Amino acid sequence: MDFLQRALTAAADAAFGPVTIILILGTGLYLTFGLRFLTIRRLPETLRMLVNPALRGEAKGGGEVSPMGALMTGLSAMLGTGKIAGVATAIHLGGPGALFWMWMTALVGMATRYAETLLAIKYREVTPHGHYLGGTMYYIKHGLGKKWLWLAAAYAIFTFPQAFGPQAQANTISDMLVAQFAVPTWATWAVLTVSTFAVRIGGLQRLTKVASALVPLMVIFYMGGSALVLINHFADIPNAFALIFKSAFTGTAATGGFVGAGVAEAIRYGVARGIFSNEAGMGTTSIAHATARSDDDVRQAALSMVGPFIDTIVLCSVTGLVLILTGVWENGGTGAPLVAQAFETVLPGGGSLIVTGAVLMFGLSVLWGWGLYGERAAAYLLGERAIIPSRYLYTITAPLGALLNVDTAWAFIDLSFAMMAAPNLIALILLSPVVFRTTMERLKGGAPLIPATAKSS
Repeated sequence: MDFLQRALTAAADAAFGPVTIILILGTGLYLTFGLRFLTIRRLPETLRMLVNPALRGEAKGGGEVSPMGALMTGLSAMLGTGKIAGVATAIHLGGPGALFWMWMTALVGMATRYAETLLAIKYREVTPHGHYLGGTMYYIKHGLGKKWLWLAAAYAIFTFPQAFGPQAQANTISDMLVAQFAVPTWATWAVLTVSTFAVRIGGLQRLTKVASALVPLMVIFYMGGSALVLINHFADIPNAFALIFKSAFTGTAATGGFVGAGVAEAIRYGVARGIFSNEAGMGTTSIAHATARSDDDVRQAALSMVGPFIDTIVLCSVTGLVLILTGVWENGGTGAPLVAQAFETVLPGGGSLIVTGAVLMFGLSVLWGWGLYGERAAAYLLGERAIIPSRYLYTITAPLGALLNVDTAWAFIDLSFAMMAAPNLIALILLSPVVFRTTMERLKGGAPLIPATAKSS
């Protein structure tokens, strides 16, 4: 296992080297400029949709679930333990400055997510059985043409190790339950296998129903518990932000159990954990948005861009501030147990329960949601007949992450995510003129991003 861990870590470090980091941030920045900062300027318009039922109506067009249902399904597969364990490992390895680079990944990632979703709606396919298939494979296939089919196939193949491999979410759940309650890893694996089967075997409709109920609940639950810690350290919040900005550009000196980190480590782990957390640039969430009942590609793209904002700018920031304000980041710990320690400093006896509950909800949400991505990648390579068998395969393989150690699991994640990001980002750059042209034509004369409709979803 030590050899496997060292090999995966070395491969992950190579995959998430300067070229990948430049490609991720550079593509997002290019799209942000090309869209004339629309994803930032008009973000408030999109956020209002979340609290205004009049703006949740379904656009005309085919699809399997409502636009909001597609958003919740995408969020369910994205709002995972990266908000907890991912932030802790980023700060553990890169110092507080890593949180700044997570923010940068999210800010430019909103444009990346917007472009992914717009192309997913524009170039999706419908199967004879009514499944709407879209995402990176399909906008490469239909947008770039036959000579790029190898790139679409590469993306689908690169999705397999993550979609059908041992999930880091399962590992984080197991790690947390062992640390807090000494639950055997085999017991966690068994429960995750049964619950994953129960949700995934019901297909997209069951997943969307579960996601629509679970996503708002888990966000409110975790934000409420975090607010208690932040209020207790309210006076120190400005100093925490100052440390984050300073460390992002100067590195962090060794302190206590923290061994120190340079600027390169802050950028590397901030970007890696940022893309793991919000998935902008990977193309995965576009698979969920391609199922929306909508023929308005700009509208659905606008809905999707709130994902990186909620995920990283809000939830990851809360976790990072909790770790920094309580000072536990300096003790050398990592993962979800470190976040539990931070909560315990303010809420003794109850803090670990809050974090454990959040880990379970966030982790299960992603564990269930990623099954959709695996089945759609399988469908692209093998045809619609592969959808049902892939669901059974996923319920067997994905929970196996509970049996891995935490370092091996995270190295595996970094490697597979870097492999998926490369073909998707290449496609986004090549298809960016389509994104820019479609958006500007749709928004002529000051048209709203989210047109209100009478029918609510």
